Amino acid sequence: MHDTVVITGPTATGKTRLAALVADRLGGEVISADSRQVYRGMDIGTGKDLSDYVVDGRRVPVHMVDIVDAGYRYNVYEYQRDFLKVFEDMTLRSAFPVVCGGSGMYVDSIVSGYRLIQVPVNGQLRSLLAGRSLEELTEILSQYKSLHNKTDVDTLKRAVRAIEIADYYTHHPVDKTPFPVMNPLVTAVFFDRETRRQRISSRLQTRLGGGMIEEVQRLLASGVHPEDLIYYGLEYKYVTLYLMDQMSYEEMTRRLEVEIHRFAKRQMTWFRGMERRGITINWIDGQLPDEEKVEAILRLKEKG
Repeated sequence: MHDTVVITGPTATGKTRLAALVADRLGGEVISADSRQVYRGMDIGTGKDLSDYVVDGRRVPVHMVDIVDAGYRYNVYEYQRDFLKVFEDMTLRSAFPVVCGGSGMYVDSIVSGYRLIQVPVNGQLRSLLAGRSLEELTEILSQYKSLHNKTDVDTLKRAVRAIEIADYYTHHPVDKTPFPVMNPLVTAVFFDRETRRQRISSRLQTRLGGGMIEEVQRLLASGVHPEDLIYYGLEYKYVTLYLMDQMSYEEMTRRLEVEIHRFAKRQMTWFRGMERRGITINWIDGQLPDEEKVEAILRLKEKG
């Protein structure tokens, strides 16, 4: 039987509400897998609608939301580390975990169960590798390990980073503690492309009219650097550029809508990649009423 339910899918598919409903039925709690909802004060642009977690007057607990200050650059290594703390605590309390979010790398790091190590930049090594061809870098990397993963050497930048990581492992003991054995049920909500586009466009207008610009103004006024907001991408990038008078409101809206649609396509590409690597994703029709979606997920969970 599955001991964890994962609800993912591209942006604007109603994942959060569905996760809360499923967690409520299972006596569980939600663990967010959203790379931007970790930031305090970034609420509207990340879809951090806490009312989604209220079911029949009860608030379903949610974790991994509002855990770092805006301006910080949180990463997938930190996410996996913090996820494990929450997961282990929930296991001790017999609270059923429902993982919810569309950040493919974050979801993948949990579902695939690979241990991530935070490897620092090695400036001296990078200087030594500067100017080397991709063929030379590939040969250097092959001296550290067998090259089963060709994506390590598909660009110069990736090859240098792969060597940097391999060199770090050579000189530092690595934590061999395995990732907790999990049997996750991975589900994803989908809509046809045109419906998804309509939902994205409608949600964008709602956010822009519902305080998105004021939220970015508050973040800038609180001392968050514009470059950090631009780094977070999508709404935060383009609204910041608009507030810095680098584009008009009309251009901001147009470019932002295009980028969110592209983002949804990249999410789908990531999920398809997970499937190619053998991860079963159970796709749930987004057009179904919420209760039918919940029942479909519960049936899949019981089938194990």
